[in-house]
Amino acid sequence: MIQKTAAPSDAATVEPHIAIAARNVTLSLGEGDARVDILRGIDLSITKGKTVALLGPSGSGKSSLMAILSGLERASGGEVNIAGADFGAMNEDQLAVARRGRVGIVLQAFHLLPTMTALENVAVPLELDGQPDPFDIAAKELKAVGLGDRLGHYPTQLSGGEQQRVAIARAMASRPTIIFADEPTGNLDGATGEKIITLLFDRQKATAATLLIITHDPELAKRCDRIIELRDGLIERDSAA
Repeated sequence: MIQKTAAPSDAATVEPHIAIAARNVTLSLGEGDARVDILRGIDLSITKGKTVALLGPSGSGKSSLMAILSGLERASGGEVNIAGADFGAMNEDQLAVARRGRVGIVLQAFHLLPTMTALENVAVPLELDGQPDPFDIAAKELKAVGLGDRLGHYPTQLSGGEQQRVAIARAMASRPTIIFADEPTGNLDGATGEKIITLLFDRQKATAATLLIITHDPELAKRCDRIIELRDGLIERDSAA
């Protein structure tokens, strides 16, 4: 059962150089005999600007942890501070507001709106958030990911790699503090996936964002500053420890 929360606040105890701070984070679904404990007490601190790989077998809790850290899911218990905001004390509506400017998300499925052009897919979220000059920002971001000549193309007119580039541009356009990427090359062939990963790291470096990548690929994980391995809802190994 999801516990009730107090009014949202900024956690003053978290140092300003920390992008992600989680303490004793749990996630359980169901009740009684049907209860399933997905996360069983996660303690985690990630410094701003770092790249981190999250490894683990299927069912280890990687995607659930990312969902909580990115504000898409509420933890059952524990403390979650993301870029200075106390996510653990927020309801769903408050989380939606708090994600703005803090969190960008790139998923395995591109999640582009098929009725919008590449430019519109990047610009409209900025426009809805009240950003000035959203279409100018979107055009610049699409050019930065190599799609300056695809602004007017619809998703069905783009290759898988190009669609993921649009998704990266959309995630980066608001200059969030943290980028979460969940198996971002899962729907791409090897050569295209390698280009997308290189682009993702290049954009992370250019924007100084913190990058957390969920992956099954040990070679990709080695490119990150830090590797965290999950098993059965707990951190089994942390290269920073």
